[in-house]
Amino acid sequence: MILGIETSCDETAAAVVTEDGRVLSSIVSSQADLHARFGGVVPEVASRRHLELVTPVVREALSAAHVQLDGVERIAVTQGPGLVGALLVGISAAKALAWGRGLPLAPVDHLEGHVASLYLAPEPLDPPFTCLLVTGGHTMLLAVRERGDSERLGTTLDDASGEAFDKGARLLGLGYPGGAAIDRLAHEGDQVAFEFPVARVPGLDFSFSGLKTALLYTVRDLGPEETNARRADLAASYQHAIVRALVQRVREAAEATGLERIAVVGGVAANSELRAALPDAAFAPLELCTDNAAMIASCSRYVEPLPYPRYRDLDAYPSVP
Repeated sequence: MILGIETSCDETAAAVVTEDGRVLSSIVSSQADLHARFGGVVPEVASRRHLELVTPVVREALSAAHVQLDGVERIAVTQGPGLVGALLVGISAAKALAWGRGLPLAPVDHLEGHVASLYLAPEPLDPPFTCLLVTGGHTMLLAVRERGDSERLGTTLDDASGEAFDKGARLLGLGYPGGAAIDRLAHEGDQVAFEFPVARVPGLDFSFSGLKTALLYTVRDLGPEETNARRADLAASYQHAIVRALVQRVREAAEATGLERIAVVGGVAANSELRAALPDAAFAPLELCTDNAAMIASCSRYVEPLPYPRYRDLDAYPSVP
């Protein structure tokens, strides 16, 4: 039995997963409503909320799995990247639990965790494949040839796609989180009503800052009244530009690597237009797209755990190494 803990951003999560990839429980306590008033995640607020939630969330995960702490054989925790204060809450909790039971502790990279969401039952995906990883903080293309090991092919040079969704939603006066708000509204609009640019940068990298600026100028030119009247068209056209950029790049990456099968993971993988645009791709299950601890426990199966007590000095890392 593996107990996973995830606190990299604004979800406090714990899960119990078996060595063969069956999810016995996955509990996620989101802080989205708490941060909505600020239009985004406030790191210090997130850290303090994690402190309040991590113990009850772990208890609920164990209870839902019908597992006692004595039955856990390994602790897994997100080490980074993420908000360093938030990460340290999860790492401290994981250290305490592992130390108290003399258990090994597996530090997991958050991004590899998203990829490992594809390896869980009932339909685990076997490598090799080209993976599009799209979250609020990261947009990457990965060549995955074996479990637990991926090669970075490209990344964003500025904003991540999830960040572009959040900033676009703020410009349109929509709620937080922005991706879900734009996706809902886009169903009511015309995706070709506005022609927003898709940046073409060298290699397999991405750039979304120009797209965000184009929306800003369009909203300014339209004015408040016209923007409000055409908000659905703006949302649909803006989303279409983001999705078009993602789809073009992942197909180019698949062709360049010869890894023709495509997989998509991360919070933006829940976007309905992206899923429709890549009908043959393998997507992470909807409940495992956003941050969760089941993916962290899953990834720990391919990480060399630190034996007791060698994890006393384990620290978080806030950015991609």
